[in-house]
Amino acid sequence: MPSHLIQAGILGVGSYVPERLLTNKDLEKMVDTSDEWITSRSGIRERRIAEAGESTSDLAFRAAGRALEHAGVKAEELDLIILATCSKDMIIPSGACLVQNQLGAVNAGAFDMEAGCTGFVYALTIASQFIATGAMKRVLVIGAEVLSKIINWEDRTTCVLFGDGAGAVVLGPVAAGEGVLASKLSAEGSGWPHLTIPAGGSKMPANAETLEQKLHYVHMAGKEVFRYAVRVMEEEAVQIVKKAGLDLSEIDLLIPHQANLRIIEHAAKKLKLPMEKVVVNLDKYGNTSAASIPMGLDEAVKSGRVKAGDNIVMVAFGAGLTSGAVVLKWSLGEGKE
Repeated sequence: MPSHLIQAGILGVGSYVPERLLTNKDLEKMVDTSDEWITSRSGIRERRIAEAGESTSDLAFRAAGRALEHAGVKAEELDLIILATCSKDMIIPSGACLVQNQLGAVNAGAFDMEAGCTGFVYALTIASQFIATGAMKRVLVIGAEVLSKIINWEDRTTCVLFGDGAGAVVLGPVAAGEGVLASKLSAEGSGWPHLTIPAGGSKMPANAETLEQKLHYVHMAGKEVFRYAVRVMEEEAVQIVKKAGLDLSEIDLLIPHQANLRIIEHAAKKLKLPMEKVVVNLDKYGNTSAASIPMGLDEAVKSGRVKAGDNIVMVAFGAGLTSGAVVLKWSLGEGKE
């Protein structure tokens, strides 16, 4: 172990979304809703939906491949793969092991991490510690979801919100003062009933009754989750900037979890950021849970919105209830653009 901590940063990014497009107009034909109702309350206009045979690990594999290519890292050079998801292919094995097999990352450990929509922030924080201690040199972090298969398409309060997608980053050592500057992870477990999939685990095993009652789908108390989100997105964002030793004026880009436009706008206002410095893509993809932040980061990098030296804030909330934030100074890594 080194005598000092090593700075961990992102060497490459990638994302993937399914081809199938589901618009608000399409949803009008499926449930009692309207394009105007969905857009005015969430900011979502369309989302991507996985095909029948397309799973979370499939989306994760595609995003991971693009991140590895962007980083110039080979799969066999990876030391670890962490998959953040709440819609894994099956209870066992981990989706990360399925991705490891598909990539041919024969030298990597692999595990899943579940913190709802905050999953990517949790996984990124964990991965950065392995780099910091020198225990590992290359870690692949993926946020991937196929939420369309755990949504009740007869429940208009949830089915209009979510979409499928995946985003990935490759972490490695970067120069001192670059990469992850600070991170913060939080949870309020007392709020667990507000966002759940009740059945399918050891507390409520699957049976005919749980299937009949549709307890294997997402159940959400929307008002309670909204109130929690508005509060913690502001608190986490402000606190993490201070923890990183920065002033709000030094933030170049905010990448928030993409759940609701009003929540994002509130967080931006508290950070005194114009919306030009905020990544918003939920109008195209909906809420993709743990995938939303890495998808937003990939989009920002590939479109030229991110340059070396930029201070980037990532902040999220999710089931648990959980929240978390990361501040990083964007680095060219090992000559990456």
